[in-house]
This record gives sequence, structure tokens and C-alpha cells, in this order.
Amino acid sequence: MTFQDLNLNKQLLNALDDLGLTTPTTIQEKVFSVVMSGRDVCGIAQTGTGKTLAYLLPCLRHYQFSKEKLPQLLILVPTRELVVQVVDTIKQLSTYLNLTVVGIYGGVNTKTQIAEVQAGVDVLVATPGRLIDLTSVGVLKLKNVKRIVIDEVDEMLNLGFRPQLTRILDVLPPKRQNLLFSATLSEEVEGLLDSYFVNPVRVEAAPVGTPLQNIDQTAYAVPNFHSKVNLLEALLYRNTDLSRVLVFTATKQLADDLFEVLQPRLKDEDTITVIHSNKSQNHRFESVQQFQTGHCRVLIATDIIARGLDIADVSHVINFDLPEEPETYIHRIGRTGRADKRGTAISFITDGDQDYQAAIESLMNYAIPLLPLPKGLIISDELTEHEQPKVVMKNVGVKPTRPEEGGGAYHDKIDKNKKVNVRRDYEAEKRRKYGKPIRKTRPNNG
Repeated sequence: MTFQDLNLNKQLLNALDDLGLTTPTTIQEKVFSVVMSGRDVCGIAQTGTGKTLAYLLPCLRHYQFSKEKLPQLLILVPTRELVVQVVDTIKQLSTYLNLTVVGIYGGVNTKTQIAEVQAGVDVLVATPGRLIDLTSVGVLKLKNVKRIVIDEVDEMLNLGFRPQLTRILDVLPPKRQNLLFSATLSEEVEGLLDSYFVNPVRVEAAPVGTPLQNIDQTAYAVPNFHSKVNLLEALLYRNTDLSRVLVFTATKQLADDLFEVLQPRLKDEDTITVIHSNKSQNHRFESVQQFQTGHCRVLIATDIIARGLDIADVSHVINFDLPEEPETYIHRIGRTGRADKRGTAISFITDGDQDYQAAIESLMNYAIPLLPLPKGLIISDELTEHEQPKVVMKNVGVKPTRPEEGGGAYHDKIDKNKKVNVRRDYEAEKRRKYGKPIRKTRPNNG
């Protein structure tokens, strides 16, 4: 099947031709007819399968011009970077359509975004928090929304966006089409479907856990941080195929530490940058831009960009640390081997990662091949503070003896010591004995 076989208008087909796209992916082919029918949809597909075009093509095919310039299509995504990516994709697809697309997200001044919204918007791409910011002050009205798309919904829920999602869904027009796309179908996702969707059609393509056929997976057993850095440096300069390398770390601190150690070792012509949620918005956009254009060879990142971002021509994904969640591993390696190109995923595995490795391999039903370390690789004895063995002092508690059990310093009192001193009321005693209180009088010495 080609895009010509779908019920697309000439404007969208021309845009796809300009992009050099002729054949829909599995998820794009399966979702198109269901969305066109008006049914609610729950699309389950792992990263790299073309989910963005899967919902954009039928939604843009449904678009009808309106003079009100209020959003007809609302697309919610979890990160700022993904907002920018989806907006760019819509602009490419709508080259021959007369519509306005606006992206709004947090972390930047609202004035520019407010001006864009007030100028008119047909398609709105937003993060949940900023959308609520603009609707709560009356700047943005959602009364004309005919379709809502919630992309990467499992990641949104992991990031704690459930209250915002439910608040948004509650204020949207009741007569609308709901489209949800997720890599996994958790209980929380099921809860959203049950509460807000009407008999959704479940469309599944390449379920998470299926190892991507065009990605070669390998691993190395490495003991510690500094040995991993030595291995990464060796791979970069012993294999020229590592032309655009995306390196994932477990934490923001590890990303910064790796950047500081690796940067001085790189050759002058090689550039390296780092991206995570503590970096400024401008730095994050600039880092992704440099990596996409090829001006940066190595991009160190946390999982903030493991979901949804479509960075073209990533030659290698390196898991400097294995993720705790096995599904995250699938999302990470899905950054390479896109658009029918081959990719390579390399993992550095320590002794402490073996449980994570077992979970990943169990999910994929695939054993990641373990390669021997390169000859001459220096195995460092230096440990980071996090890797230092922790001395645990055993807390030997002394169990106190309960008084009722006897023993120790506790024993029964002898009878004479069991007496309790009671303050006597002599006046009351005299009243009971003599019928009246007996008062002492002073002698009259006058």
C-alpha cells in the first residue's frame, strides 16, 4: 500500500511527496481508516513506528476551514521538545493547506504564546500545564475542539500529569473524537480510556518489547564509571561508524559528570553537548538542533528525550547506564534505526545492572549479545562517590525487660513499700466525727 491508496486529499499527498514519503508504516495504515470513521482510538505502538503521522494525516484530512480561528484539533504531548517537533511536522504536512498551528509549553515567557493564540489558531500543540495556564485566564478557548490527541500518554502519567489531563478532558466539548497513543497499556491508561473514551478501537502495531529488526544490539560488561568513560572514548575513536551518537545516562548528575570527564578527551573536530531537565530551554533547543544538523557528534541525555523526539540519522545509541524500567530501554534504542535505516544500540552493563538486564531481555524475549572488551582498554580502579562501598553499621538493639515479666532492674515491692501517701483532709474527718469542724483558736493574751 502507498499513501495514494489512502483517502488523502491532493494537498496532503503533495506535501508527502515533498517529504519523499510514499509508503505508510503499519500503524499509519491501520489507524487511518479508524480515525476517518470518527471512532475513538487507542493506538499502541513503540517508538520509531511513525505514530505522529498516524494521527496527523487523518486529523488534517478532517480539517475544515473556520472563520472563528479557535483550535479544532488539540494535541497534548509530555515535553517542550516534542511540542516543537510536532509543530514542525504539521507545518510540513500543511504546506498546501490554509491553517495555522501554534505550540505552547512551559519554561518560557507566556506573552509571545498569548499573542500567537490571540492571533488565531486552528491546530494547537501543547503541554498540559501551559494549556491550563492559558485557559484558566481566559486567553484560550477550547469550545471548538473537535478532536483531541494525547500522545505518549504513558510517559505523561509517569511525569505526574494525570490531574491536568483529567481537568482538560472535563472542560472539552462532550461531542468530540478522542485519540490516545501510548507505547504501553498500563492500569492508569486503561483508567483514562474507561472514564473519557466511548468504545475505543484498539490498534496495535509492533508492541513494546518487540526488538526492532533493523537495530543491532550488543553489550559490554564494564565494572565502573571511569572504565565506562574509557570504553566510550575507545569506541568513538576505533570505530568511525559512530558518526552521530546518542548517549543515555540514568540521572542528570551522571550526565553532567560524563560531560565534564569526556569533553577534554575529545578531538578538536568533535563536539559534545548534554541535555536534561535542569538545562535552560534555550540550551535544550540548541543542543537538539546542533545534534540534528550534525554539528554535534555526541549528545548526552537523560530519558527526557527518549520518548517521541524524531532525531534523524542517529547512528548509535549507547546506554551508558541501563534504565530501571525495561520499556525505557526499548524507547531509547528506538532513537536509531529509523525510517528503514539500520542502527546500533550498545549497552554498558555493571554487576549492579544484571537485574535490569534480565528484565529487559525477558521483555524482549531476546538475549543481548555480550562482546569482549577492546584490547588495551584501561580498567580503572577509581570509584565515584556513588560507587564507593557503603559501610553499614549493624544496629544491635537492647530489648528492655517489661515490668510485668520481671527480671533485670524490675521486681515486686515488699509490703511496707507498697503504701501510698495520701493527703488527709482533717477538717472533713472532724466534721464526720463531731458534726462540725473543730477549729483551733489562738489564746487571748490580752
